[in-house]
Amino acid sequence: MSSQELAGTETADTAAEEADAAASEAEADASESPAAGADAAAGTGASAETDASTTPETPCPVVDSIEQIGSKWRLVVLHELLSGEARFNELKRETDANARTLSRVLDDLQETGFVHRRLEEDSPVATYYSLTDKGESLAPVFEEIDDWAHEWLAECQA
Repeated sequence: MSSQELAGTETADTAAEEADAAASEAEADASESPAAGADAAAGTGASAETDASTTPETPCPVVDSIEQIGSKWRLVVLHELLSGEARFNELKRETDANARTLSRVLDDLQETGFVHRRLEEDSPVATYYSLTDKGESLAPVFEEIDDWAHEWLAECQA
């Protein structure tokens, strides 16, 4: 599955997820009653200590991992860089990401240690991106996801 196909299959899913999240927020805001607000202001509601102790911690390392690599554009960029070092405009062309999104994603991936940025100051000035060892270690994960997709997703079987 190419990076562009990967990006295209998730566009509708992302829009639906954002709409669901907005609807959930609106429902939560609407369900807050004035009485609950008055209780909290008067100090008769649940204490902050109770709320903090009932907030679940991350259930497992899988969730932490998905938070680092799980966004659509991070996955697309990581997948594209598995092919080797690339310039910004090459990544932009291959992933179909707009410049602002790509720049933000590359900064995030560099900050989390998945991508290395190399600036070549000779004329013409160029910025190259490549995977670090941490990023390279995701290659088998992408292979497994691709295998799974071909087995279980109808779009990949055609």
